[in-house]
Amino acid sequence: MAAQGGSDSDLLGKTKLPMVSYYELLQTSGVAEGKPEVAALTNGTLLKRYFDDWRFVLQQIGQGPALLHIEPDLWGYAQQANSNPHALPAAVASANPVDCSAQENSVAGFAKCLIAMVRKYAPHAKVGLHASAWASGIDGTSNSNPSVDMAAEARKVADYLLALGGGDGDFVVVEASDRDAGWYQAQGAGNAFWDPANTTLPTFHQAFSWVTALTERMNKPALWWQLPLGNMSLPNVNLQWQDNRVDYFFTHTDEVARTNAFAMVFGAGEDHQTNPSTDNGNFVKRVLALTAAGGQPVCP
Repeated sequence: MAAQGGSDSDLLGKTKLPMVSYYELLQTSGVAEGKPEVAALTNGTLLKRYFDDWRFVLQQIGQGPALLHIEPDLWGYAQQANSNPHALPAAVASANPVDCSAQENSVAGFAKCLIAMVRKYAPHAKVGLHASAWASGIDGTSNSNPSVDMAAEARKVADYLLALGGGDGDFVVVEASDRDAGWYQAQGAGNAFWDPANTTLPTFHQAFSWVTALTERMNKPALWWQLPLGNMSLPNVNLQWQDNRVDYFFTHTDEVARTNAFAMVFGAGEDHQTNPSTDNGNFVKRVLALTAAGGQPVCP
């Protein structure tokens, strides 16, 4: 199992494997996050530019290896907009007749086009869609209701991703949180910690069960992404927020592997969160210790 603290970082000085999280539709469209992003897919001028940029990125990768993660959150917003991605319109064939003239003009066709372009322009890269834990309407990582059938919720998300063409990809991307739990607590946003004793929801085991059900339904391995870097020794101030996930994930790599995961990627989605330069060396120590112990088999 690989552990990274950035898109192409390698703390141990070994061969680097670039990872690109291609998160461009929100910024390029200029619309509000959520359903307006999905609606923006009908803009042919926007999508022509989008496809041209995606092609350029893939051509730079060329014959090299890379991990490609396509559009965090977009597919979750699409699922909440319409449970049938074939019914959501998108300018696909008209915006990109060079690569995707045979694809339908829908959100499903959009996703399939992006994956097909990877095979054409970057044949040695591996690609995966993003699975948002909240896409079904019940969050697989923050749920506190013990009566929820979390596996069933995961399968709803998996089935949607498969309808998008996620089965044509190589893996599926899952996440923990884009911010440290201590930061959320400081903002008055309530409890964002996962219980490490796995007795009171939300728990690590609930999140792991959700990912396991998702990956089994899709028959694809998981890449854990956007894992927060805080730890419980920090003072809960700017850039040094408390969180327990980095320590739990490294202490229980066997549990992580049983979610059918092959990699853990750490880093926040907001600039004021804990990072490897502000966590008092905890992340580096954890990576070095895992490496010294021989790593974690992905099939425990």
